[in-house]
Amino acid sequence: MDIEELRTFVEVADAGGVSAAALRLGVSKSIVSRRLFRLEAELGVQLLARTTRGAALTEAGATFRDYAARVCAEIDVAKETILPAGDLRGRLRVAVPLSFGQTHFAPILAEMARRHPQLQIHTCYSDRFVDLITEGYDCAIRVGYLQDSNLIARRIGGIYGKLVASPDYIKTHGSPETPEELSAHEALMQGTEAWQLMDGDKIIMVRPQGRFKADNGTALVAAAAAGLGIAYLPDCLTHQYIVSGALVPVMTRYPPPPAGAYVIRPPGQHPARKIRVLTELLIEYCEPAPHEK
Repeated sequence: MDIEELRTFVEVADAGGVSAAALRLGVSKSIVSRRLFRLEAELGVQLLARTTRGAALTEAGATFRDYAARVCAEIDVAKETILPAGDLRGRLRVAVPLSFGQTHFAPILAEMARRHPQLQIHTCYSDRFVDLITEGYDCAIRVGYLQDSNLIARRIGGIYGKLVASPDYIKTHGSPETPEELSAHEALMQGTEAWQLMDGDKIIMVRPQGRFKADNGTALVAAAAAGLGIAYLPDCLTHQYIVSGALVPVMTRYPPPPAGAYVIRPPGQHPARKIRVLTELLIEYCEPAPHEK
């Protein structure tokens, strides 16, 4: 039984359709369909029921999917075990935040590809919350404050930030001095999130309001520089703006608590070696710059 046929079936089952699985695997839809046809012919049973919306597992397919996934995982472990020390191959799918991911994490992923020429690295840059299991990612890099989940996280570095606004905004609207005064100001946010601030050793939560929202930090720092309001952003996004005078820190008596950067992976007994290698490389490179401490 061909391992690629098994792997393709698992991808189709998890992705819910041939098109999504083909995108994950980096092959054409026709190749995916042929692999599925050969597998079902060899087994003599229908594994997937094709619909206009995709593909749904049959009863036999649902049972076979778990066995097939375990076989694929065991084969991956076996391949890693017999490879020369340090060599990696196969595919690594990583979800990375769009905001400063392209500047901070992209060079590290490129370095990993350079060190391991037999490894395929497929990266998705987006600030949306990526479902690793449903969308078939090996791991993700996430920044901020982690929510409770069944995913496994490894901290790779610290993220430091502050509240900022433009001099024009402060000239027109004033600068808040306390968390309570934030309610009278325009906040630039990703959604309806709460902001965490430090009052001495105590963390307090505030829920600001504002009319300008964007799903990534790059857009928010541009809005802040344009004088649209107060933004809560990591130093790596605001540093150059502060140096140039386009932005200034506000409410410095109430700084955000340090957040973190993490490698997140689905639950499992042991992470694949390619994830361990990526994590170690990220820890090596993610020492904060002086302005981020």
